[in-house]
Order: sequence, then C-alpha cells, then structure tokens
Amino acid sequence: MDFVRQNLLTLITFVPLAGSLVVLFLPSRSKSLIRWTTLLISLIPLGLAVQAWVWFNADPCHDLVAGACFEQQATWFPLLNSTYHVGIDGISLTMVLLTTLLTPLAIIISWSVDDRVKLYMALFLMLEMGMLGVFVSLDLLIFFVFWEIGLVPMYFLINIWGSANRQYASFKFFIYTMAGSLGLLLSIQLIGLTMGTFDLRELMVRWPALTGKLIGIDVNVIKNVAFWLFTLAFAIKVPVWPFHTWLPDAHTEAPTAGSMILAGVLLKLGAYGFLRLVLPFFPQQAHDFAPVLAVLAMLAIVFGALSAFAQTDFKRLVAYSSINHMGFVVLAIAAAGWVGLGAQYEPQSRLNAIIAVNGAVLQMFNHGLSAAAMFALVGMIYERAHTRDLTRLGGLWPVAPIYGGILLFSSMASLGLPGLNGFVSEFLVVRGVWPVGQVDQNGTSVFVLMVALSMVGLLFTGAYILKAVRHVLHGPLNREAVEMAHGRSLEINAREVIAMAPLLVLMLVIGVFPSWLVEVINQTVTKLWS
Repeated sequence: MDFVRQNLLTLITFVPLAGSLVVLFLPSRSKSLIRWTTLLISLIPLGLAVQAWVWFNADPCHDLVAGACFEQQATWFPLLNSTYHVGIDGISLTMVLLTTLLTPLAIIISWSVDDRVKLYMALFLMLEMGMLGVFVSLDLLIFFVFWEIGLVPMYFLINIWGSANRQYASFKFFIYTMAGSLGLLLSIQLIGLTMGTFDLRELMVRWPALTGKLIGIDVNVIKNVAFWLFTLAFAIKVPVWPFHTWLPDAHTEAPTAGSMILAGVLLKLGAYGFLRLVLPFFPQQAHDFAPVLAVLAMLAIVFGALSAFAQTDFKRLVAYSSINHMGFVVLAIAAAGWVGLGAQYEPQSRLNAIIAVNGAVLQMFNHGLSAAAMFALVGMIYERAHTRDLTRLGGLWPVAPIYGGILLFSSMASLGLPGLNGFVSEFLVVRGVWPVGQVDQNGTSVFVLMVALSMVGLLFTGAYILKAVRHVLHGPLNREAVEMAHGRSLEINAREVIAMAPLLVLMLVIGVFPSWLVEVINQTVTKLWS
C-alpha cells in the first residue's frame, strides 16, 4: 500500500498507456477479449482515483504552492531543468475523478464498434493517459507534452470512426488546437528559459514578481505577450466565443464515445489551464482582461443557447449546448481574474471569488456528467434509427419508455433543474460573479450586467432542451423512425443502462448533497484566495 501511495499519480496516469500496449498485442480477431481487457484496464485508474479521494479527505493538501498531495518528482530533462513532477490538489483531483469515471463508461458505450476494434480501444486508453497527465503535471514542459498527447488520439478517433464529414471535422479540430498549442509552447519556452526552471511551484511565486528588463525589453511587455498566447490556447480549447467554430463539427462527426470524452473532459483542459496557469502566472493581465473575458463568456452563454435552439440535428444541438454551459465556467474565471489571487482585495471580494471558482470547478465536473449522458443518448437513438434529424423523430416514448425517462432526467440535469447537479454549480457561479467588480458612475457593475444578460441564455437553455425532448419523445409516433430501425427495438439495452447508471446517480447525488465534492474543491480554492 505504501508503494501505491508513493507512486499513486504515476500509476493513475500510466496504467492506461501500459494497457494500450497490452491491447495492441491482443489478436485482432478476438474482439470480445479486446473490449473486456480495455474495460478492465480502464477501471484500474478509476479505483486509484477513488482511493486518492479517500486519502485526500483524510489528509488534505490545500494547494500546489503550499504542497501538493501524492507529489512525486524525478529527473527528466536536466539540460533544461525540467523534471517529471506530478501532484494534485482539490481542483486537479476533481478533474482526475471525472476523467477516470467517463473513460470506462465511454468504452462500454463503444461495445458496438466493430471496425478496427484493437486500434480504437488502444487510442482511447492513450487519450485517457494524455488527459490525466495534464491534470497532475507540476512542470510546464510536462504539462505541454501531455497536452499534445491528448490531441493525437482524438484526431484519429474522429477521422477513422466518425460520420460522413469526419475528415473535414478532424482536420479542423487538429488545426485549431495546434494553432493554440504553438503559441502555448512558445510562451512556455519563454517563461521556462527566462526563469531557469519549468517547475510550476517555483514559477507561481517567481514569475509574477519578475520586474525590470529581459533582452532589452520591458518585462511587462513580455508578460503581456505570454499572457495572450496562454489565453488563446486555452480559449480555443474551452472553447470561448468566437473561437468555438471547430466544436460543433468535431462533436457532430465524432463517434459517440469520442463526443462523450470531448465534451466531458477535453473541453475542461482549457478551463483548467485558465485556473492553474493564467490566473496565478498573470494576475495583473488577468485583472485587466477580466471585463472583456466576462463579455465573451456572456456571448458564449447567449449565442450558444440561441444556436442550440436553431438546430434540427440532435447531436449538433447538444454540441452547441456545451458552449452555452462552459460559458458559466469562463464567467467565473473572469470574476476570479478581476479579484486576483491572494489577499490584496477586501474579504467580501475574495469570498465572492471563492464562491465563483467553486462553482466553476463544480460546473466543469457537472457538465462532464450531463454532456456525456446527452451525447450517449444521441448516439443510442442514431444507432437504431440511423438519423439525428429531430424532424424525423417523434413520439418515441411509448416504444422506448426507459430511454425516454433517462433522456428526460439527463435533459433536466443539463437544464439546471433544482435538485439535480447542474443547478448547484450554475447557482454558485451566478452568486459569486454577481457582486464582483467596481461600480461605475451609473451604479452598475460590468459583472452584474453580464450575469443579467446571461440569464437570456439560461432562458433559451430551457427552450432548446424542451425542443429536443418534444421532438424526440412527444407527439404522435413517427412511423418513419420505427421503419428506419429495420425491426430493431428503439429501447435502450442493459449494457447501455449500466453505462448510464453512474451518471444518473451522480447527477442526483450532487444535486441534493453536493458537499462531498464541493468540500474537496473548496479546500484548495479557499487557500488560493486567502
């Protein structure tokens, strides 16, 4: 047990990689063996992540600067003073839990994949390794390596197993993400080589305090450039409006499980980058840019909801909903950037920032659950009826009552119905952001205004959710949808119920008892803003 605790994060991160190598050596014809092996391997990081949560609650580590939990450091690239340095706090542990939970569920949903199963499953495990590596990295160079690793498997998952327009969507996804990654790499090199280290713990203290000139250029100018490169990379990944145009195409063309992971985890990498790197590294720039970021967040919430409402493709509707829901995360990040880390602002402003960031991290987790559930449900009906066109569905509840009940429950969680998980996190964001900011001569705060306008998006969130439910489940039964199933039942099967059950349980548990997760997040957030 001591070995497991000392190497916990390394095991969580690299068991999927070892598993992908094992899968590649299995006989290609033994598809059932490949599926079961992949599923069992994916359950190991989940078990270790749950154990990490238990140990964290028993002996919490507040933040990365004070000392991360389960920290491990080893020589990796001595020439650049970059080390294999991993550790977690409450924010990163929440994301590790989300990643390790969604991966085995996505594999269960992928059971019907029959083309090149071995490669498909190996890529999924590699993708999990890349995502986990980002969340546990305490070295900027290691962070970037894992950031890029996650890009490659998702590209191939979309390109090989996607829908008709998969080549275009995968290429667009790759180009957008790579464009942001180039700037991110340049800024990481700039910071690391300037400071003589890539260690996050040291950089969080030394980089913001750096003054004077570097290579004859004012440090503030260099910081501004690095800030914009970081911001662009993470804004594309979230995605923040107007850098969102790759997302609907990638979601629409990706295989069902790929969409689950893309919405459930990959979008969170951008928000995590804002919280982990942008806010502590660039406090002044984050403060100055906060009102603009708040405006962009509001536009994502409103335009995302309006765009979702306009869709007739069920999967594209859910894709635009991700832009809408992630807008609340960005709004909270903007408010936190305005207040800044540390104790330079009055206690009430810090309290508001703490509430907002707690809501942001919880929203990241909650959206991962609801978005994964919704994309899985879209994939189920598409696999049977061979269409995602809402106008060609309708009245399916009598022939698929279990599917209809799960769809309604998941839709209400996504909507933010009180008693389910989405309400808790969005309420925390709105409660934290509303009073943040300086008051102008008219007595209105930019953050108050952005929250008020965001409620328009919340209104249309209800509209597009109800539109989807009405077109799929209600009204007279569309015989065309039944005929397109070619005699196959439209009802959900036992395997799919097993995959959906953990998501549904967590949506309800967090909705009525969120403290088990919020306390883990709050231990870190409170320390950062105290």
